[in-house]
Amino acid sequence: MREPPARFDPDPSLSRAAMEALQRDIADAAVFGDDLPFDPARVGDGDPEAPVVAGVDQAFRTDRDPTVAVSAIVCWRGGEVVERTHAAVEVDFPYVPGLLSFREAGPILAAFGTLDHDPDLALFDGSGRLHFRQAGLATHVGTALDVPSVGVAKSLLCGTPRGSVDALPETARVPIEVREDDDVDAPVGTVIGYVYQSRQFPDSRRINPLYVSPGHRIGAETAVGVVARCGGDYKLPEPTRLADAYADEMK
Repeated sequence: MREPPARFDPDPSLSRAAMEALQRDIADAAVFGDDLPFDPARVGDGDPEAPVVAGVDQAFRTDRDPTVAVSAIVCWRGGEVVERTHAAVEVDFPYVPGLLSFREAGPILAAFGTLDHDPDLALFDGSGRLHFRQAGLATHVGTALDVPSVGVAKSLLCGTPRGSVDALPETARVPIEVREDDDVDAPVGTVIGYVYQSRQFPDSRRINPLYVSPGHRIGAETAVGVVARCGGDYKLPEPTRLADAYADEMK
């Protein structure tokens, strides 16, 4: 992987105002449309030439002072794991809604620096454009590395679904747009992500949906499509599910 430009450094010593200004600069540099080096319809194909998808997740050792972030990356191609790597980095910046990348992006970039593969796409446990300043974790890291990226979050930070998201059937997708009263730096009516019901079971046991958004070099509709193609038997797309398990293992 190439070195990220210094101007995108997720420096946790910055003031809040400076962090928010940096996020706006990142959003300006990000590409929220398809600019992909692969055919998204081939993601997940059982083919040695299928795109390499990097699932990214973290676990934290809070019994240390400062806390240690274990950033895990699992590279997945055609349903098979082709590489696993991780980095353990001390962090002393707390979780602050809207500023997650200043806690997690540094350790994640360290893990990307140890990869042998150059992934075609990265899936993050966090938001991309579904962010107050359109620069969640997937956008920050994806833009810094200039890698197509998607955010896959378990909760909705901002934006408004166009329809009800209660009791969605499996594979249902509901656009998330910006409305007048949403605190989002994007024009009203812009689709900034999708609610995606990845799994549902016959016994009607409730499974909360995922919130998928473009990070960099991919559009919202294509982003939810590739997440669907990475699906398995669980709620999370397989690359991030595997990264979650690997991060816990390394912790």
